[in-house]
Amino acid sequence: MILGAGGDLAARLLLPGVGQAIAAGRAVDLEVIGVGIHPMPTEHWRSRVAEAFSAGGATGRDVDQVQATTTYLALDVTVPADLERLLAACNGAPTLYFAVPPAIAIAACEALEGLDLPDDTILALDKPFGTDLASARSFNHTLSRLLPENQIHRVDHFLGMSTVLNLLGLRFANRIFEPVWNAENIESVEIVFEEALGLEGRAGYYDGAGALIDMIQSHLLLVLALIAIEPPSSLEPDDLRGAMAQALRATRPAPAGRAHSSRRARYTAGNVDGRRFPSYVDEPGVDPVRGTETLAEMTLSIDNWRWAGVPFTVRSGKAMGGTRKEIVVSFKPVPHLPIGFAGQAPPDRLTISLSPDDMHLDININGAGDPFALDRVTLHTAFAEGELGPYGEVLAGILSNDPTLSVRGDVVEQCWRIVEPVLEAWSRGEVPLDEYTAGTTGPQAWNAPEASA
Repeated sequence: MILGAGGDLAARLLLPGVGQAIAAGRAVDLEVIGVGIHPMPTEHWRSRVAEAFSAGGATGRDVDQVQATTTYLALDVTVPADLERLLAACNGAPTLYFAVPPAIAIAACEALEGLDLPDDTILALDKPFGTDLASARSFNHTLSRLLPENQIHRVDHFLGMSTVLNLLGLRFANRIFEPVWNAENIESVEIVFEEALGLEGRAGYYDGAGALIDMIQSHLLLVLALIAIEPPSSLEPDDLRGAMAQALRATRPAPAGRAHSSRRARYTAGNVDGRRFPSYVDEPGVDPVRGTETLAEMTLSIDNWRWAGVPFTVRSGKAMGGTRKEIVVSFKPVPHLPIGFAGQAPPDRLTISLSPDDMHLDININGAGDPFALDRVTLHTAFAEGELGPYGEVLAGILSNDPTLSVRGDVVEQCWRIVEPVLEAWSRGEVPLDEYTAGTTGPQAWNAPEASA
């Protein structure tokens, strides 16, 4: 049951993922019910579902069966009587997917408290989960009164990206990496997700969130957790999610709580890949008074034995030129380069690209000609594509009630805790809101040597 079925999230990401899971045989005996506040003829809804399934590349008899039988209900999910009507329409184990804003999701779950939910009910909630630490904590308490934690799936599709999942195999299935994956050998880690897309008509949500909440608070901090975790004994949900929570509990802005551990900016008019962008403040639906950032950066420290002293930088921006979507692990220089080598020996660097899905390892070797002249080479490999897209992978876990790729409640709270000092510093005006021209790599001052020192 898709709550908010008429929205952009359902059409663009959720329904294509459902189709992929069905086509791959990872969602069997499935019935889909669309739910929205506004009426929609059944045939119109089925047409939307078919279009979304096709966009996700889903074909086959099971896909056709779901398309032909899916139904739509117009009701208010914050009204208990309407929710009773929704549950009554369900012929099997109910999975309620909340593709709605946080305030509606919270109100709907509060309305569910007075109902007798079937024991096999599953709740799936898309980000953002709450609007700050207090609301996330309160929401978790509400959910705990409804169902056990393992039947609550907080969705972050980044955990379904094949490259992000490849971090686990890279680290824990290769002896060459794990022994040097620590502060003794690593100088710094960057997690960057910059995109050419601008606001794209999402002012209703984005102008109240900004880059820090939209990308860093959820997606990129989870990637950081997978980079930083201690080796789990297994990939069972309790082991993996517990290790992620432990890493995040040790994470905080660096220097701790100080405003200059973060930077923010928003784009002005410019061209990105041949598209003309207006200034962010001139985009439809934007309230300039809010001072919403479209580019955010935080430097974090992880205060434990493995990572003490290593800066982790997370950065995300919109309307960027020369976009980067990658994890960069920079190693320390060798402690001593034998006298007699010619040339430089820059530190080794591992770059894991989130788009395209590949990996580069930059190392130094003896070059051609003079055997003592050092040369820089790059070892490259492409990651194999996953069977499903990110939403398809996460949805397959939800529909089989496997919480491995779902975000645990305490992890959500830790992510809010980490960004809260920065949000408070920004609200007090302690960090300037810089500007950058759309289609560039960010504010000019950010690229100056003294800005990055």
